[in-house]
Amino acid sequence: MSKKKFTYKDAGVDIEAGEEMVESIKGVVKETHSDAVLSNIGGFGGFFRPDLGSYDDPVFVSSVDGVGTKLIVAFKSEKYDTVGQDLVNHCINDIAVCGADPLFFLDYFSTGKLEQDVGYEVVKGFAQACKENGVALIGGETAEMPDIYSEGEFDLAGTIVGLVDREKVINGEDIQKGDLLLGFPSTGLHTNGYSLARKVLFSEYEVSDEVEELDGTVGEALLAVHKSYLPIIKELRDFEGVHGFSHVTGGGIIGNTKRVVPDDLNINIDWDAWDRPALFELIQDIGNVPEDDMRSTFNLGIGLIAIVDADTANKVREKADAMNEEVITIGKIE
Repeated sequence: MSKKKFTYKDAGVDIEAGEEMVESIKGVVKETHSDAVLSNIGGFGGFFRPDLGSYDDPVFVSSVDGVGTKLIVAFKSEKYDTVGQDLVNHCINDIAVCGADPLFFLDYFSTGKLEQDVGYEVVKGFAQACKENGVALIGGETAEMPDIYSEGEFDLAGTIVGLVDREKVINGEDIQKGDLLLGFPSTGLHTNGYSLARKVLFSEYEVSDEVEELDGTVGEALLAVHKSYLPIIKELRDFEGVHGFSHVTGGGIIGNTKRVVPDDLNINIDWDAWDRPALFELIQDIGNVPEDDMRSTFNLGIGLIAIVDADTANKVREKADAMNEEVITIGKIE
């Protein structure tokens, strides 16, 4: 009796599908490239030749992140192009608040069974956000891992690399007593707090349910794309009197802002200075979520904070207004 033959495809990994996926995304990836990119996707490494002519003492800045359980909302909604944008914009914000210009992005897409149309939509989202931010998508990894993920599930991670002149690094060391905290609105939950948000909202609603307060469906509200603050940061970072930036992610407004505020200073937030978006009010109301949990879990409608001296605040407001960016004074350093 002959032994049964087992192939890699029998084990759940389709090499041919992976190769077809790479071919299908080459076009959208190529659209993110400039002359600084020396290779297209598909090789063993991505090559990027930065122009260092405008830097006196260039420093690389990098960050890596994921999308978290926001992916589960994407699975439920069967909408896959926004989560790639979320990941790119989140990573860009993390290095932009340090004063860096993002250069290139690398992605990791892993799934149990590769569905080429899903994979294409995810990568299309990566490419769209990279193109919008002037960043090159120079490579990534697509991994098919049966038995790790349930059917229809996948995970994402991404790495951004950028450059900043050492003397222009923004680390909060100039923050001082009397500085104002100017908040820029978020587009929703961004990519944090979804474990709590899902537990609460999906106890009451389906992803496709229309909710009057949200002006759309639950899924649409939860999948709103994480905003890139790169344009406004680039305009403000060289203003004299702009002492720091905080990208409000996991840990909330206080948890993230204290990362750049010297230990001998305190952050005083006026929590009534802005109207929280309806999504946050709905989560708190349905879930009876304590206020402390709301503040430590969510951005509550503020995605970026600029910490500036009082004399510079009006200049920041004028620039924001010229860019059609809303800005709110939400607190003070004491």
